[in-house]
Amino acid sequence: MNVWQSVRIAGRALRVNKLRSALTMLGIIIGVSAVIAMVGVGSGAQARVAEQIQSLGSNLIIVLSGSTNSAGVRLGTGISEEDATAIAREIPIVQAAAGSVRGTAQVVYGNLNWATQVQGVTPSYFEARDWPVDEGRAVLQEDVDGATKVALLGQTTALNLFGESDPLGQIIRIKKVPFTVIGVLSRKGQNSWGQDQDDIILVPLSTAKKKVLGVSQANARAVGSISIKVRPGEDMSEAEDQIRALLRQRHRLQPFQDDDFWLRNLSEILQTQEESSRVMTYLLAAIASVSLLVGGIGIMNIMLVSVTERTREIGLRMAVGARRRHILLQFLIEAITLSLIGGIAGIALGVAGSEAISYFAEWRTLVAPESILIAFGFAAAIGIFFGFYPARKASRLDPIEALRYE
Repeated sequence: MNVWQSVRIAGRALRVNKLRSALTMLGIIIGVSAVIAMVGVGSGAQARVAEQIQSLGSNLIIVLSGSTNSAGVRLGTGISEEDATAIAREIPIVQAAAGSVRGTAQVVYGNLNWATQVQGVTPSYFEARDWPVDEGRAVLQEDVDGATKVALLGQTTALNLFGESDPLGQIIRIKKVPFTVIGVLSRKGQNSWGQDQDDIILVPLSTAKKKVLGVSQANARAVGSISIKVRPGEDMSEAEDQIRALLRQRHRLQPFQDDDFWLRNLSEILQTQEESSRVMTYLLAAIASVSLLVGGIGIMNIMLVSVTERTREIGLRMAVGARRRHILLQFLIEAITLSLIGGIAGIALGVAGSEAISYFAEWRTLVAPESILIAFGFAAAIGIFFGFYPARKASRLDPIEALRYE
């Protein structure tokens, strides 16, 4: 008897008790669909974190102003435009360093107004943050040198002020100061803290200090932060160490003194979040896999019942020449068939469930082909593992005793 004949006999046996077969497959269906849906949710979270890393800028380090203690007195200190220039010039593994200042302002265009973030930047900022311009042009060094009143709008700001109209060349007022719109930034989306990065206006650094946000009385060259892009393939930890050493030297800090600035490796923070999302995906998949094990136990239970019910049939088949391997193959195929049909139905339900979660809960899901193949393969493995014992028990029955079974 070949494999095809065994498949036909197994299919015929399963069709005899359709309801029982369907209920047996239910555990596998639920297990496979749960695994696919949970892995889809976790993969969607990982993809979202990866997008956030990309939107912040590749290999990005942020330097923020801090403070230091002197004789028990906490003194505020600052980082400066010169610090940014020195970092870009003296550290070879740094590709770009850009100082910037930030504040909130009310922006007016015609009879529309919008409260948004205003950031003063230099030309290096666009390279450091990997932030291209969709329309128009970026801030040039001439704009910074001449403190010209020009502005670039983020996508959110442009939409709220101009709707579908073209903002290029239009005049907006930031704190009653007129600015000419010279460009619209490409879309960045939300960062990992849920802040809309496109709700922003970029102006030349000197213009922001002199005409919008004001300057520090202690240091007119101070900046609020420095965005640093490390060259691709370079060690971020090594870059942090070199930046810290250079700034401590420039700020004349003694070895016993704490840093008067803060270093933030944003890519590292978000990669930690991505690792957490990956661990959560594994945890969700492991929890969902319990349903597959329960389904496998259900298959073994039903197959044992089937062996008991068909004991005389098994004895008769052996009496007319069927070998032990034929009986083993038949019952094993029945178990695998139950598992595979349940797996196919579970895949369809899992994909549909992922789409439903994405639609109703507005939670991004990502169902990869690998997760479908793994779930299908695991379902087949469940059929083999839990179906082998009943099949082996059937094949080892004594033909004479089986024929006498009532």
